[in-house]
Amino acid sequence: MYDPIMRVFTLLEILQGRDRVAGAELAERLEVDLRTVQRYIARMKDLGIPIDSSPGVGGAYRLRPGFRLPPLLLTNEEAFALSLGLRALRQIGLAAFAPATEGALSKLGRVLPQALRESIRTVEDVVAIEPGPWVVPTAVEGLIAAASGIRTGRRICFAYRSHTETTSHREIEPYAVMHTDGRWYLIGHCLSRKALRTFRLDRATHLELCSATFEPPKDFDARRYFAEHMPFVQSAYQIDVWIDMPIDEADRNFAPWRIAMEPEQCGTRLRCGRDRLEMFAAMLLSTGRRIVVHSPTELRETFRELARQALQAAESPDR
Repeated sequence: MYDPIMRVFTLLEILQGRDRVAGAELAERLEVDLRTVQRYIARMKDLGIPIDSSPGVGGAYRLRPGFRLPPLLLTNEEAFALSLGLRALRQIGLAAFAPATEGALSKLGRVLPQALRESIRTVEDVVAIEPGPWVVPTAVEGLIAAASGIRTGRRICFAYRSHTETTSHREIEPYAVMHTDGRWYLIGHCLSRKALRTFRLDRATHLELCSATFEPPKDFDARRYFAEHMPFVQSAYQIDVWIDMPIDEADRNFAPWRIAMEPEQCGTRLRCGRDRLEMFAAMLLSTGRRIVVHSPTELRETFRELARQALQAAESPDR
C-alpha cells in the first residue's frame, strides 16, 4: 500500500470502524511513521472531517460520534470479494440469506461506479457456486440470535434435538459459533449440564435471547476447543480405525476433518464421530493404504457396499 491517497482512505475506514485508535497502531497498519500519520490527520481535518485527538506518545484518534461516510470506497478486488462472499453463503448452509444477498447486491449495483459494477456482474455471470452434498442448512434466525447473545453477553435458550432424536430444553451462556464440516456449531456453558457443550445449530429451534447476562471467559479459544473436543461430538456413529500411515502424514491429510489421531504400530489410530459413514469410508479408501476397522460394525458394511458398487462399475459393459 504505497499510494498516499489509498493510505488516507484506509485511515478513514479504520477510524470509522473503531471508537478510538492509537497513533502507533495507525502507523503500523499504514506502514508509515507517526509524523506521517499526523500529517494525514491534519489533512483530513482541513477537508472538514471531524477527528478528535488525545495527547500521549503518538496520541490516539477518533471520529466524532455521528459522523460517517458511505462505506463505498471499494477497490475492484474488494467489490469482487464482497460479491463472491455474499453469493457463497449457500456453501455454508445459509441459503435463507438469499433475499438479503440479492437486496445488498442490488443496492451496491445502484451506487457503485460502473467499473466496480462490472466486478459484481463477473461473479453473477461466470462463477458457479453450489453447496456440497454434505452441507446442512441452518436457520438464519438461530444463527443471528446466537451471535447476538455472544456479542452482548446474554444467555440464550432453545429446544434441542439430539442425534438420538431426544428433545430437551437448554439454557446456555454462549461463547462462540463456528462452521466446519458443512455444519454450524454453537459452543457454550450449559446450565443444566454445568459444563461446556457443543450444539449443532440445525438441531436447535425456538432460539431466544434471555434477559440474564454473563461474563464470558477471556481466554476461551474456540478453534483450540474444537480441535480437542469436536472429534467426539455426539454423532450417530463413533468411528475407531487404524490406517497404515505415519502420524505426520496423517496429520497433513486428516487435520481439516475433525479427527483425533495418535501413533500406533507404525501407523495411526483415527477416532471421530460421524452421522454418515459413506464419505468417511470413501476418504479412507482414497488414501490407498491398509485399513483396520475397530468400530462401528456399520463401517464394515459401508466398505462392503462401496466394494460392491465399485465392482459393478468396473464390470459394466461399454456403451
